[in-house]
Amino acid sequence: MIQKLLNVSLQKKIIGLVVGILISLIILLFSVFAYFDANQIFANKNRLSLQTAKTISLMPSVKQALQQDNPSKSLQFFNEQHRVHNDIDFIVIQNHQGYIVTHPNKESIGQYQKFDDGYLALVFGGYYNMESDEFIGPSIVGKAPILSDKGNVLGVVTVGFLKKGIYATIAQRLKNIFLFSIWVIVIGIIASYLLARHIRKDTLGLEPREIATLYRDRDSVLSSINEGVIATDEYGKITLINTSAKKLLNLTDDHGNKSIFNLLPNLNLDFNLEQLKAQLNKEVHINDKNIIINLVPIINEGKKVGTVTTFRDKTEITEMLNTLSEVKKYSDDLRSQTHEFSNKMHLISGLLQLKRYDEVLKMVQQEVETIETNNRMIFEQIKDFKVQAVLLGKMSKAFEKKVNFSVDESSSLQELPAHIELSHLITIIGNLLDNAFDELINQSKRSVVFSTLDIGNDIIFEISDNGSGLKSEQIEKIFQAGYTTKSNGNSERGFGLFNVKEIVNSLHGSIEIDSGSDGTTFTVYIPKSLKGDEND
Repeated sequence: MIQKLLNVSLQKKIIGLVVGILISLIILLFSVFAYFDANQIFANKNRLSLQTAKTISLMPSVKQALQQDNPSKSLQFFNEQHRVHNDIDFIVIQNHQGYIVTHPNKESIGQYQKFDDGYLALVFGGYYNMESDEFIGPSIVGKAPILSDKGNVLGVVTVGFLKKGIYATIAQRLKNIFLFSIWVIVIGIIASYLLARHIRKDTLGLEPREIATLYRDRDSVLSSINEGVIATDEYGKITLINTSAKKLLNLTDDHGNKSIFNLLPNLNLDFNLEQLKAQLNKEVHINDKNIIINLVPIINEGKKVGTVTTFRDKTEITEMLNTLSEVKKYSDDLRSQTHEFSNKMHLISGLLQLKRYDEVLKMVQQEVETIETNNRMIFEQIKDFKVQAVLLGKMSKAFEKKVNFSVDESSSLQELPAHIELSHLITIIGNLLDNAFDELINQSKRSVVFSTLDIGNDIIFEISDNGSGLKSEQIEKIFQAGYTTKSNGNSERGFGLFNVKEIVNSLHGSIEIDSGSDGTTFTVYIPKSLKGDEND
């Protein structure tokens, strides 16, 4: 039962709460008012009854009438006028013997009424109030003695207000207050209903428990995604920022309600929300990082109410693209190698059919000698399996392109440090060798030499070719994204050396280029430790 009450809608909760508060306040105030109002009315009636009784007792006409033989004749009409004028229920005058001189009921005039309640006024000449029912019924009465000029008590005046009349007055006043309270409750219900509607509009019709669930889910989602996310309001003030964004932008303190342009001055956007359009795949340089930014306006009911900006480190994207590119290259190399060996097998088959056994033996011996020489150079001088794998793959590609690819006899390389990964070597060595092979397409003599050394604090890779060389203006632009020295117009070119430079920079290394008319040499230096040596 309690659980059902807690699961009611927000609108019902607000209306119930407001009505409950109003009813409680009204009951409390009604009770307090009824108590004080009743006391005030009774006090007023006491005061008015006693004051009227004193006034009548001090009138000379009343004193003179009581000293006459038939006082009722002159006092009855006078008392009725006084009673009606002051809205008094009854005025009774008794002479000192106890006989009633005036009374609202004419039949009671002349009757004897014992001085029980009026004893103090008759004997001691006192003025007082009391509750009495001796004349008409339960009443609030004021009693005053009528004194002669000599101080003798001529009679007693009793001015009274019936209790039922007083209670009726109180009930009428409380009725009016009750009706007013009903109107207050009705207005409170209407106001709470409108308030609930306004709140539901602001919360897009969601209940608080649904909002809490969405908030928990949003925090979980934002914390789990690898991309940085920042949301702003219509003025560019940050309303949400997730953990990935803080790590990516190196933020440590709370940046809530601050402008996004304080954090991202390189956005260079005119933040006019009405004219703002989506900014997709915008590359900016922040904290020595190349970051891809997507900024999209938030639209609610056709109106732009804020923005959402996502961030992703370009390094991750670059590494993924490089890996995919190299996988494609190796796939092509394997296909070409298969094709080349297939041709050789067909040639051997043809020679065998022609019974040219000496030619077959000579061809096989040459192939074995070439493979043994290359493998010996690679496996004896280069101990790192990752570099071995890259070079073996490029041997086949060089053979296909009719390039004399060799490993320098002075090369020496032990196993590489763990921070130099296979993907790094694929990008660095693979791209440099591919560029060297492509450079020799138009050369009659094609020679590429690979050498490596790990003596000292750096690992050195060197790739030399006997091509036509590079011009000085080409060397200045060769590491720029999209720049290529090839003239075939392929839009996919121009990123190989750019990727090489990015990887070398990430490993805290450097690249040197020595180019002339007799060829080009690329030398790559990579520290053995990412942090470096203090004695370097």
